[in-house]
Amino acid sequence: MPTPRETILAALHARLSALPATALRGEVLPERVPAEGLLILRDGEPGEPDVTLSPMRYHYEHRAEIEAVVQGADRDATFDTLIASIGTALAADRTLGGLCDWVEAEAPRPVDLPVEGVASLKAAVIPVILHYSTADQLA
Repeated sequence: MPTPRETILAALHARLSALPATALRGEVLPERVPAEGLLILRDGEPGEPDVTLSPMRYHYEHRAEIEAVVQGADRDATFDTLIASIGTALAADRTLGGLCDWVEAEAPRPVDLPVEGVASLKAAVIPVILHYSTADQLA
């Protein structure tokens, strides 16, 4: 049985997979970026939990990351559309079906990455904060 952490990350990946861009989890950047863009979910860090007693609960603000990458002549518009679609997907259900207390993305910091011989990439890391609680730090 998967842990709550894994269940939440899998649900976030499923939410990203419903978007037109290709969504991967924990993969390296492939040689080719699809025309609709590429999203790579990184599991990130759960951080130090706040703890409550009776019953014992660990409250996390887990910081996952989404790497968003686009390529092509119209990369600025494609990037903007991709980022907006991520925001819409997260806002549609801030609890990922009741798996966590709240999901919130932070603003991306886009960069242009030159690639020799082809159109440059436009990419950004989008931090996603997952608020959830568990009864055990290893659960």
